[in-house]
Amino acid sequence: MNRRDAISRVSLLLGGTIVGAELFLSGCTNHNKSVGAAGVNFSNDDAAFLDEVAETILPATDTPGAKAAKVGEFMTVIVRDCYEEKDQKVFVAGMQTLNETCKKQYGKYFLESSPEERHDLLVALDKEQKEYMDKKKEGDPKHYFRLMKELTLWGYFTSKPGATQALRYVAVPGRYEGCVPYKKGDKAWATS
Repeated sequence: MNRRDAISRVSLLLGGTIVGAELFLSGCTNHNKSVGAAGVNFSNDDAAFLDEVAETILPATDTPGAKAAKVGEFMTVIVRDCYEEKDQKVFVAGMQTLNETCKKQYGKYFLESSPEERHDLLVALDKEQKEYMDKKKEGDPKHYFRLMKELTLWGYFTSKPGATQALRYVAVPGRYEGCVPYKKGDKAWATS
């Protein structure tokens, strides 16, 4: 290999790492600036609404619930910054649909409903989304409640309360143990 080939290969490698780094750092920033203008700027009330939906899915028990993990705020960030415009529209319209469905079924909006009414509504929506996803064709959007439920689980189990209190967590693990005995009722392990 001559010097010229070596220099061109090294510059190609370095250039690739710089381009790759920029792509990695931009991560899930949505570069479509018209999306924010289209109404995907969530208010504090929207985050509070999503906290209540998430808390109904993952309520506080002997561990903190989704509201303590600020899952509603997490959802607004992910939908605003990471979702494609079509999924953003489905999610935002789904918030309204969930609220209207609750109003039709119980005569009051979701935030005014009792915990039992909220639970029953979300169980019915979960059944609806499962049926929808079974019949969904390629290219059809996901069901709005599926998006909410996925974000709730993701946000909760990657939060500090979810990872350290709902799951077993060792901040700095020691040696590798390939086979750890499992006792019925043990919490799952958090990954870092």
